[in-house]
Amino acid sequence: MSEPLNNKVSESGLITLDLASFIPANEIVLFDIKPFLFMELILKEKDFRAALAVLDWSQYQDKFVGIYCSTDAIIPMWANMLIVSGLSPFATGVYFGDEQKVREQVLLENISLLNAGTYTDQRVVVKGCGDTPIGEAAYVAITHKLRPTVKSIMYGEPCSTVPVYKKKS
Repeated sequence: MSEPLNNKVSESGLITLDLASFIPANEIVLFDIKPFLFMELILKEKDFRAALAVLDWSQYQDKFVGIYCSTDAIIPMWANMLIVSGLSPFATGVYFGDEQKVREQVLLENISLLNAGTYTDQRVVVKGCGDTPIGEAAYVAITHKLRPTVKSIMYGEPCSTVPVYKKKS
């Protein structure tokens, strides 16, 4: 008779960590400064403040917001700060940059909040393939976060991994 099949991957004790799970579920929207500029190029402080004062900030409720300017205008630092002041009571998070930059910043923040102690002396596989593109910065951050506590870090899938780090006994 043949022996029963054993799933060696499930018996290995590997923990798979999917970085896509650190991507926020909240919507990411962009705040373009361009429509608030005179001739879409010049920031006039009085007009800018007046336009922001009547803006319905509640449209950004529970969203991640990226501030950017789609035109090549010179925007003073205080203008971004003024926008953040209006967004803060409503938005989940406010960042500078386009949607990709915001997604990356939130992903990195979420990795930094990870309790690495949960993975003490564990063998961790950081998932390498998926439907959601994950940038290099996230892989750097998770490796830096986990290395002090884990037994080993691998990249890929549990059935085919690339060793990255192994604690010396």
